[in-house]
Amino acid sequence: MSEGDRQTTILTLCIALLLGGAAGLGLFTVSYADSLSYLSDDAKACANCHVMQGHFDAWIKSSHGKFAGCNDCHAPHDNAVSKYYAKARNGFLHSLAFTTGEYPHNIRINDFNRNIAENACRHCHSAVTHGIEPSESFGGDPDALVCTKCHPTVGHDK
Repeated sequence: MSEGDRQTTILTLCIALLLGGAAGLGLFTVSYADSLSYLSDDAKACANCHVMQGHFDAWIKSSHGKFAGCNDCHAPHDNAVSKYYAKARNGFLHSLAFTTGEYPHNIRINDFNRNIAENACRHCHSAVTHGIEPSESFGGDPDALVCTKCHPTVGHDK
């Protein structure tokens, strides 16, 4: 075997070991974190992270705990692509925050997820909400008729 062939073999082996190690670590992490459970509609998956347990417990006690799962309120209803985009985006951001410890003690919903939840309220309760839109009588304020403004704890009653 020539010196060039030997170096190519060693380089190929090193690359294979690095890729194999990264793949193995990735598979271990996915398994350990029970990551695939987040692709389901099982509400228990949302409490995999201990910081969500209080929200999960409050949801069980709420009026929505009997009729709606987490994805009914926290995932888009328009199509599967939107739903899984939101789940992937949130999953990445949540895992990043929990891994780095960079999240507030009192977890708050962000604008992206607030819009999803607002649309979910209007979707499920369309018989009541179909005619409710911001109007001049509210000064055109788009937040004037946000469902959670009057019903802030409806999904997670404390």
